[in-house]
Amino acid sequence: MDALHTSSSGSELNQVLKSNACGPTNFRNSSHSVRLLEDLLILRKSEVLCDIRFKTDDGTIIFGHKNVLMAASPYFSAMFSNFDESNKDLVNIRELDSTILRQLVDYIYTGEIMITKENVQVLLPTANLLQLNYVSGACAEFLQTQLDPSNCIGIKEFADLHNCMELVLSSEAYIKKRFLEVAECDEFLSLSFQKLLELISCNDLSVSFEEKVFECVINWVKHELICRKDFLEKLMEHVRLPLASTQYILQKVIKEPLLKHSPKCKDYVFEALHFNLLKSVQRFTIPLSIRCRPRQFDNSQKVILMFSQSDTLPNCYTQWYDPSINLRENAPGINHSCVTAGVGVIKDQFVFVVGGMNRSSSRSVSMLDVSLQLPCWVPMVDMLVSRHRLGVGVLDDCLYAVGGHDDTSALNSVEVFDVGIQKWRMVTSMTIARSHLGVCVLNNRLYAVGGNNDSSTLKSVECYDPSLDTWTQVADMSVCRSGFGIGILDGVIYVIGGYTESEFLNSVQAFSPSDGVWSTIADMEACRYNPVVISLDGLLYVMGGDTDSYAVDSVEIYDPNTNTWSKRETLLTDQIYNGVVVHRPPHFRTN
Repeated sequence: MDALHTSSSGSELNQVLKSNACGPTNFRNSSHSVRLLEDLLILRKSEVLCDIRFKTDDGTIIFGHKNVLMAASPYFSAMFSNFDESNKDLVNIRELDSTILRQLVDYIYTGEIMITKENVQVLLPTANLLQLNYVSGACAEFLQTQLDPSNCIGIKEFADLHNCMELVLSSEAYIKKRFLEVAECDEFLSLSFQKLLELISCNDLSVSFEEKVFECVINWVKHELICRKDFLEKLMEHVRLPLASTQYILQKVIKEPLLKHSPKCKDYVFEALHFNLLKSVQRFTIPLSIRCRPRQFDNSQKVILMFSQSDTLPNCYTQWYDPSINLRENAPGINHSCVTAGVGVIKDQFVFVVGGMNRSSSRSVSMLDVSLQLPCWVPMVDMLVSRHRLGVGVLDDCLYAVGGHDDTSALNSVEVFDVGIQKWRMVTSMTIARSHLGVCVLNNRLYAVGGNNDSSTLKSVECYDPSLDTWTQVADMSVCRSGFGIGILDGVIYVIGGYTESEFLNSVQAFSPSDGVWSTIADMEACRYNPVVISLDGLLYVMGGDTDSYAVDSVEIYDPNTNTWSKRETLLTDQIYNGVVVHRPPHFRTN
């Protein structure tokens, strides 16, 4: 009767399910594999159905199931498939620490491993042997967290020995970044000649002053003088001695006894002195050997040289600003106000302040070499024409001064400074006079955008081809504007903020020369007149600017991938009126 009733109920249920068009459904028990491992571990600890025992050199016996071990480790899979051990239930494991082997077999059953300072040096190579890649990676990750100046060289060598390439790279980067601290530790003095040579040859070695590399080399040689003195010449070849100051070379290097008996080392000293002499009169065109080129550590994290205006003296001052860590430091002061000057930078190293309304001359030019240990502004050759509210662009390592105002009228003239011969010369004038314009360089062309002439604000744009010495009109902006910020990101020109003939703007337009069309992108939060625009690390930083009632002290950051702006509260207080991206100066703090 019960069986008949069950059959009848099942038939009724089938009819219901068919009428509801119920499809098949796959169910997965997420705890099944975990529970299975837990039960296998219980079986193993109880020595139930264990078909393999490992015996280590100290007599320890470790039980396991062959099929479980084979599934987890290619090493065990090969052992129990192809070798004599496949038919044995007891295998002697030689030269493996029993505690580490037990930990790794436990890991196979639990998926968990405890890594400590005491066991990692044995655990990693054993995990490599058993081909337990997760454990090897976890050991490398653990060691990466333990890096410090006193052990990073040893960790790198250990990682190299066991083919942990990610750990090799991270420890190598750590050594370069903390080189001066590393050089004070015992491990550094124990480096082999070849390893030291590789290290000081690196272009991205993080050293504020090359004098420190020289001192590290001398200390290393003197540590074991008898067997290391013959390496000195080869090591000195990779010390960038020309970057040391003349004073240091005369007071320290020349007097170093180890160099006095080496003709080759004397040649390096003479090269350094000669370079310093040439640099004072021929800084832009000196032929640079590798020893004369500044190391470009942190070159991927450039900094911004900002020009600010204050109500107190000095009214104009400069600061280094690192947006990645929101850190600023004082930069070399400039003697005159350059609020209306143009600013350009050559090779991310030589910063030029051009013209402006100042007490000396609106034709004056000042230059700052940020690579020097004690950088300072030096006067350069005056422009041919007085200019303020001009635009500045750099093309083929030549500095272009474009348009501006001469206190009488807006200018359409353009002149270029050739750093090789240090002379200004006039080139073809723009088709229209422009003051308070935007100038940028893209695809080996110079763009002059908007601005105003003596009668109106402009929305026209023209482009200069240096090979033809001609200006050509391109598409107009949709809105006339002057006093805006301009920047380039991924082959696109961005025109940001500014002023029409009646209102301050927070709008932004973008121009791609490939399609010749201006488009509107997301607005900024604040209206900004005379903002500073910086392209850095794939983002646009817009700083400062003002309206008729207040100065804007915030920084807004544009991400072209999302077409969105974000706002950053900063340490910046005074009004910023210009800024350029430069190589990180050697004296600027890195942390």
